[in-house]
Amino acid sequence: MKATKILAILTIGTMTALSANAQMKMDDKGNMDMSSKSDKATHNAVGVVKAVDQAKGSVTFAHEPVKSLNWPSMTMAFQVKDKTLLDKLPPGKKVSFEFVQQGKEYLVTAVK
Repeated sequence: MKATKILAILTIGTMTALSANAQMKMDDKGNMDMSSKSDKATHNAVGVVKAVDQAKGSVTFAHEPVKSLNWPSMTMAFQVKDKTLLDKLPPGKKVSFEFVQQGKEYLVTAVK
């Protein structure tokens, strides 16, 4: 009986922790879908363009901290939603940009 109570408490605690960081849904096949809250949020950053890869549709930024994701400054590649954005991003240019998380990728949606 004691083991059952402990197991129930651990299960509830785990589910509470998971739901604080993710929205759990069941798909039509009964599988759990753990979509991160950041999958739906738009994030803002300021960064310097380090490289542009037209073929892959990506841009590498050395960006400042991103408060909404609790990220420190770093250099990383982002995919772009629209490849015409790459024309506005010559290496060395400092820009403000918006991005969203799409699965495991980060997708630039706007550049200012």
